[in-house]
Amino acid sequence: MTTRELNRSIKAAVAEGVDEIVIKNPAARHNIAVGIRQSCKIMIEGSVGYYTASQLDGPEVSIVGNAGWALGENLMSGKITLSKNAGASVGASMRGGEMFVGGSAGARAGISMKGGTLLIGGDSGFLTGFMMQKGRIIVCGSVGDAAGDSMYEGTIYVGADVGSLGADAKYEEPTEDELIELWAELQRSGVDGKPRFRKIVSQKKLYHYDTLERLERTLI
Repeated sequence: MTTRELNRSIKAAVAEGVDEIVIKNPAARHNIAVGIRQSCKIMIEGSVGYYTASQLDGPEVSIVGNAGWALGENLMSGKITLSKNAGASVGASMRGGEMFVGGSAGARAGISMKGGTLLIGGDSGFLTGFMMQKGRIIVCGSVGDAAGDSMYEGTIYVGADVGSLGADAKYEEPTEDELIELWAELQRSGVDGKPRFRKIVSQKKLYHYDTLERLERTLI
């Protein structure tokens, strides 16, 4: 079965009312379970390639294994859970929903993120949160250089070391209420510990916030 045939079969099954689907031995193929816009549960038993579970609006996808680039790209709503490591650009342009990476993530996690929550149980690479516009990125471990580079809005929480801050990013002290909420989030996802998270936000000096058009303001 080709990847296109597999995706058509998934969509047809969901349209017929099937609410739980299991995909075995995906062989690290790309573009599996994309563009699904109905509520359902999809279990993928094995590692996957690029753009898996992208452009979703509603499903819950669980992956037992690793994932390549851009897992969950443009997630609108729903939840994606990955048991191991993710490649570069996990959660790129996601607009809502939740994503949990049990291991570590590559470079540019949450690039151009516009909403939702991306939780990474391990470390994240350079340019985490690059140009993010809204939402939360929670990294339990360390992040690489240029964290939060050119971010408009949104928040990055880091549980360990930060390689360096990116352009227009700054540290801000998290409140105790924020920390309690973050620890509860970790507990719900099965992550042990209570890190004293560092909080990264935008300085709002790089962009002309006072001259944005009305539509642009609604996007950030």
